[in-house]
Amino acid sequence: MASNRHLGRIIVLQSLYEYEFRTKAGDATADIKTIVAKDIEPYTKALGDTEFVYQLADGVAGKIEELDAELQPMAPEWPLGTIAAIDRNVLRMGLYELKYCNQTVPPKVAINEAVELAKEFGAENSSKFVNGVLGTAYRELFGSNDEGKISSEQPSQPVVPEEQHGEEKAEEAGGAAA
Repeated sequence: MASNRHLGRIIVLQSLYEYEFRTKAGDATADIKTIVAKDIEPYTKALGDTEFVYQLADGVAGKIEELDAELQPMAPEWPLGTIAAIDRNVLRMGLYELKYCNQTVPPKVAINEAVELAKEFGAENSSKFVNGVLGTAYRELFGSNDEGKISSEQPSQPVVPEEQHGEEKAEEAGGAAA
């Protein structure tokens, strides 16, 4: 069963996808909070803390242009407009969590969650692409020059410093959710 925050991220991804679609279609009534409220309703009891979902969705939606401007140079061969909407929104969520939630969500967890969302909802190679872009974002944001940890043989593994592996193990063993 998905952790509460993983389920929350799935709801955020669904809501952002709908929000982007409706906005691009010219729907002036598209409102992220209303969309999240509709999408979250069946899961409110399972989630418990719905505040995380609203904050993440609202945060990403409020910074789409900024996030897109930062993401584009990280994948110069792939203009964001040509990337599948699911992948684009997973990248936005991942970058947002890396930049603005790093006090409450460890960077490794943010990257892992984005990769998992890409595996679940993206195309066959989406997780590798998301991992590569967010690995670059991590290095740019946190100044890590941990090139030795990057392996083209294991592209689906998030690229983060070794010292954060303990947090992942705790989460896998049923520890605190991100």
